[in-house]
Amino acid sequence: MSTQEFNSVSLNALNMRVSAILGPGSTTKDLKRFQETSLTSWMVGPPASCNDADAILIFGGDGTIHRHLTQLVKLRLPVLVVPRGSGNDFARALKIRSHADALIAWRKFVAGGGNAKTIDLGVITPMLSEATANASAPPGRYFCCVGGVGLDTEVNRRANLLPRWLRANGGYVLSLPAALLQFSPMKIKIAIGENGDERAFATRDDKLTMVAAFANAPAYGGGMKIAPHALLDDGKLDICVISDMDKFKLFCLFPTIYFGQHLRVPQVDYFQTDRLKLETEYPLDVYADGEYICKTPIEVSVARQALTVIVP
Repeated sequence: MSTQEFNSVSLNALNMRVSAILGPGSTTKDLKRFQETSLTSWMVGPPASCNDADAILIFGGDGTIHRHLTQLVKLRLPVLVVPRGSGNDFARALKIRSHADALIAWRKFVAGGGNAKTIDLGVITPMLSEATANASAPPGRYFCCVGGVGLDTEVNRRANLLPRWLRANGGYVLSLPAALLQFSPMKIKIAIGENGDERAFATRDDKLTMVAAFANAPAYGGGMKIAPHALLDDGKLDICVISDMDKFKLFCLFPTIYFGQHLRVPQVDYFQTDRLKLETEYPLDVYADGEYICKTPIEVSVARQALTVIVP
């Protein structure tokens, strides 16, 4: 029996309920190659509860996934990411680089291939100030790839204003020069802690920070490997801080980030932790997965084995 015949038999033998979440630019036409059996029932949109579906397909990029993370974590259903966004860094971290890779993973999954795994997510929680100490604690926000403050947030803000087709074709890079001209480095304080042991980092008074990124996955911005050693299931955040660097040198440094070569530069600090607190001189925007989250100060932690994903 050929592989194609085996897949057909396995698919037709399975009665599965599947939910499809369609991000911007995706339509029900994108489902056709995944709908290979009449015994599989499909619905469009996230299921109301885990009892309404057996698996979820999400067609979109990092932003689409980010906006559904809270619900996906609650549902605890296997999720297949079909890359249809402008960046698709989360899909690449799962070794899904194309629509074809997603289809291979799906066929293996419905054939009982056992290709589902649990991964971690990052959590960003705004910290209460002295003025709001008596207020109720704000909820945390999950992120799947990379979050940060500094130049990256200004680039993200500008890139999000571009047309979708332009964002998908170098929007991050196109937004960098203007963002760099307007950006002013800032003083930050990061307190990192492992197993409850907290210690300070980057508190020197004369140290000005350009980029402070905390990563659950290696890349952001459409393939920029800001945290090349990051793993989705190691229970750690990878932290990359770029400080004491003039703007021209930073501009020249950015191409090396696509290959993870920036870690060789003396002004780049790189380390791991399971949680951190980040404070700035004045409130600054925090972005993650290309989306605005909140303003500093923040606390960032790891949600262990929070999401089940289908991989090739």
